[in-house]
Amino acid sequence: MRAAIMIMAVGLALAGCKPFDGLGGSDTSAQLPLVGQEKQDAEKFNCVAKGGTWAQYQSGFLCQHETRDSGKSCHSASECEGACLARSGTCAPVTPLLGCNEVITEAGYPMKTCVN
Repeated sequence: MRAAIMIMAVGLALAGCKPFDGLGGSDTSAQLPLVGQEKQDAEKFNCVAKGGTWAQYQSGFLCQHETRDSGKSCHSASECEGACLARSGTCAPVTPLLGCNEVITEAGYPMKTCVN
C-alpha cells in the first residue's frame, strides 16, 4: 500500500513538469533573435515586400524607397516626403538619400548633408 501511494505521488509530481529548453527556461517555443545572414535575409525580404529596394552601400545594405513626390518642385523640406534637393529645387527620388547632398532645410536654406 505504501509503495502504491509513493508511485502515485511521483507520477503526479512528474505530470506537472514542463520540458526544459537548456537555457534556464521552460518555454521551448521561444525564439532567439535573428543574427548574421538570417537577419539580413529577413530585412531584405521585409524591404522588398514593402516596395523597397535592397541597396548595397559601402560595406553594408539598406532599404531604399522611391518617394511618391519625386521631381515635384519644392522650397523647403516639409514639402517633400524625403529631401528637397537644393540644386534642382525638386523632391528627391528616394529615401534615404545616400552620400553628400545639398538639400533645402525646413526653414528654406540650403545645407549640405552627408549620410554614410
